[in-house]
Amino acid sequence: MSCMTNFSWHDYSVMISAIASIAGVVLVTTNKQPAKDDVEASHYMLLLMTFAYWLVYCAAFVGQKLISPQLEAVLLSVRLTGVIAFLLTASCILSLPLNRASLRQME
Repeated sequence: MSCMTNFSWHDYSVMISAIASIAGVVLVTTNKQPAKDDVEASHYMLLLMTFAYWLVYCAAFVGQKLISPQLEAVLLSVRLTGVIAFLLTASCILSLPLNRASLRQME
């Protein structure tokens, strides 16, 4: 029995995006300048949450590949975690332009 898994282009793109998300988390957290106001602080927080949720999605995606199909309850919880992380990532991404729009409206 071989432990070798055939990877698709989606698998490779998830691996590359996980590395990019790690880089994004590092870049957002190493910003030593304090936020000028609450809107800018919320922008940084939305960016950080986007990268973090995407990392959770990538981990859940890898977990789905590694967990045996006989462990149905564990596999179902990992799939549910992946779906929730994907939806949270999408909501953070959609909130970023709204955050910018609120900044312009306040000015």
